Amino acid sequence: MNKKNLTFKNNIQKKYIKQKFLKNFNTVFKNTINEVNNTNKTLNTLNKKFKFNYNIKELNKFKKFKIIALIGMGGSILGAEAINNFLEKKIRKKIYFFNNLDERKLMKFKKKESLDKVLFLIISKSGNTIETISNTFLLNIIKKNAKNIILISERKNNLLFSLSKKFNLFYIEHKSYIGGRYSIFSEVGMIPAYLMGLNTIRLRSQTLKFLKGKDKTFLKDSVIKLASIINSKKINNLVLLCYSPELEKFLFWCQQLIAESLGKKGKGFFPIISKAPKDHHSLLQLYLDGPPDKLFYIFSYETNLKDKINIKKYIKMNNFLDQKTLSEVKSAQKNALIKAFIKNNIQFREFKVKRINEEALSELFSYFILETIIIGKMIKVNPFDQPAVEQIKVFTRNLLS
Repeated sequence: MNKKNLTFKNNIQKKYIKQKFLKNFNTVFKNTINEVNNTNKTLNTLNKKFKFNYNIKELNKFKKFKIIALIGMGGSILGAEAINNFLEKKIRKKIYFFNNLDERKLMKFKKKESLDKVLFLIISKSGNTIETISNTFLLNIIKKNAKNIILISERKNNLLFSLSKKFNLFYIEHKSYIGGRYSIFSEVGMIPAYLMGLNTIRLRSQTLKFLKGKDKTFLKDSVIKLASIINSKKINNLVLLCYSPELEKFLFWCQQLIAESLGKKGKGFFPIISKAPKDHHSLLQLYLDGPPDKLFYIFSYETNLKDKINIKKYIKMNNFLDQKTLSEVKSAQKNALIKAFIKNNIQFREFKVKRINEEALSELFSYFILETIIIGKMIKVNPFDQPAVEQIKVFTRNLLS
């Protein structure tokens, strides 16, 4: 399926198409469209008329900051990381991400930066996320009337909202019906993008692209095949092969989306991020000759690098690498892998980015959101909750109390 910004391709055998999913798709798809138009549903974030809980003019006073530190976990930060990673060449600010408990990273940051010159964007849907709260207080940045802090959480009795009131800090409400991993097109993703200096209108411009025409046809074909594979339980591992560093953080966003949305009732994929071609030298033997329990997604972006490998400059010897760019080398390695997959009857999909811009990222985010939610509904799991994760949160609080 050729696109202006992306090329998507499925190489999954027809044997994975189950008639029951063919029959169910149209009903599920229609219900999904209704959710896009429902202002109390998660998918409303894809709607062009989605209403934000902020005014752009209110954010302009924060654009003066050249250094931004984002503090969050999971869906509260992975989308912003993906945006920064993908569009890094357009961003003229220094961005830090605190997305784990890493004391060394915190200490290095405090020594290197003057904290009063850093804009802190602290995001937690619940307002009580353990890691987010811990990092915030270890940085010791909460001060009365601080002009370099933005807090985003649900408007209810939680720590972040309480802090905003007590210390008179800039606060933006996180809509309660939007789960973290689906929040990229809401305040959670668009505020960081805007403060990075990116065009948020263009970032949201392709959110409805896959709901009609050939794009819908591809979505339907993909959903039916993937739902059938999950239900068969013959393929459990999903390897996300990354041939482009610009896409690495997007794959971490994908990993959470797929694992947390579909990993229920003994179903789902185990998504693994694999850096290529590096992993050709460590995991390729397993990929090609190990258990046939893996589906592969191949992600790439072919850059137009001009620098070429010049072997003859140093030694007069014919070598196939001479006068090749790194992009050509990686492309050959990727295409060789695809040939091997076809020869060995290994199921795969290919996602090729043709341009690095906001519209391409808009398509990637929205496509995987729609595909994941519809698959969840097709295999009879709730793609919006994460009950097992909540168990660990309760156990952790009890151990710390």
